[in-house]
Amino acid sequence: MPLSSRDIERRMMYGLTYRQRGRHAARQLLAEMDGWDESVDIATAAVLLRKPKTDTNILDNAETVYISSLALLKMLRHGRAGVPMEVMGLMLGEFVDDYTVRVVDVFAMPQSGTGVSVEAVDPVFQTKMMDMLRQTGRPETVVGWYHSHPGFGCWLSSVDINTQQSFEQLTPRAVAVVIDPIQSVKGKVVIDAFRLINPQTLMLGQEPRQTTSNLGHLNKPSIQALIHGLNRHYYSIGIGYRKTALEEGMLMNLHKTVWTEALTMPDFAAEGARNGENLKKLVHLAEGYEKRVREEGELTKEQLRTRYVGKVDPKKHIEAVGQELIEDNIVSVSRQMIDKEASVPSAAHAHVAAGANGHGANGHQHQHQAGAEGDDGMQVDDEAEDL
Repeated sequence: MPLSSRDIERRMMYGLTYRQRGRHAARQLLAEMDGWDESVDIATAAVLLRKPKTDTNILDNAETVYISSLALLKMLRHGRAGVPMEVMGLMLGEFVDDYTVRVVDVFAMPQSGTGVSVEAVDPVFQTKMMDMLRQTGRPETVVGWYHSHPGFGCWLSSVDINTQQSFEQLTPRAVAVVIDPIQSVKGKVVIDAFRLINPQTLMLGQEPRQTTSNLGHLNKPSIQALIHGLNRHYYSIGIGYRKTALEEGMLMNLHKTVWTEALTMPDFAAEGARNGENLKKLVHLAEGYEKRVREEGELTKEQLRTRYVGKVDPKKHIEAVGQELIEDNIVSVSRQMIDKEASVPSAAHAHVAAGANGHGANGHQHQHQAGAEGDDGMQVDDEAEDL
């Protein structure tokens, strides 16, 4: 359809105003730049505007939270004691530099309920506790807080985010540590540290942080944490564990085997149940071995080569289970005998004690007899004087 003269005129005017607006905006942007000259034409201005922008200073997150062994054990113990409830407490330490947060000790906060909220932080209790710790030689300040998520991973809920906001208003570098006492096992503690992301950076579309540290690594976040706002409302911080030589030696001695463990008396009911299970296992293995002996007489050599591939050998297991059963019973009987000898005095000691008591009684009897004879002698002397 051909355009009318009015449509052509209207489109030309629209294009003219659009170009004028673009030139005006370009001149305004260039006026803010150094070296602006009124004689610069629009083509030069376009080249200047196409220059790459300078990189903005993004916050560096090469930060590590170092938790001491004492603090970690106290957090785990507090979390285990509160299962299935959530518990919380405060962390004491110091901000060493821009990239290091050191946590040396923690203490629990009194709390009741199932959730952790801002109201759970009692300022009166916190002040008294800090004063008492300062008297005991613990001058560190509060560097953050911790709470437990028993059984459902490490992340921050909306209530936890509000609690962290109240901490960051007092200390901008405060850290929120989340620990899971249920999923934590020996050698692997389920723990993570978080800090909130400034919402203004998210509104401007900037990267909230950058990581330039080559110390350690960032753990892969779980899907549950990503759903609850990880890397959108808060980010994770690396955690390290620094142990002194004395702490390492103490922790290594916790599970060290000592000779006194062989003298501990096990529960008789558990010992009897274990013996019964081993005897049932022996009966089952004996039946399997008897069946195998019968099959060896019926099958050919070619069939026997592939008959028992990948199957349990009853003969070897009978030997192992029987040896274990005999050793356990011998050790159990030896323990009982040693315990009996240590707790009940022997007949020889009883005879010696009885003999000592008998000698003492005879001695007293002789002394009484000698005393009586002495009295008789004194009476004879008195009669002689009277005569």
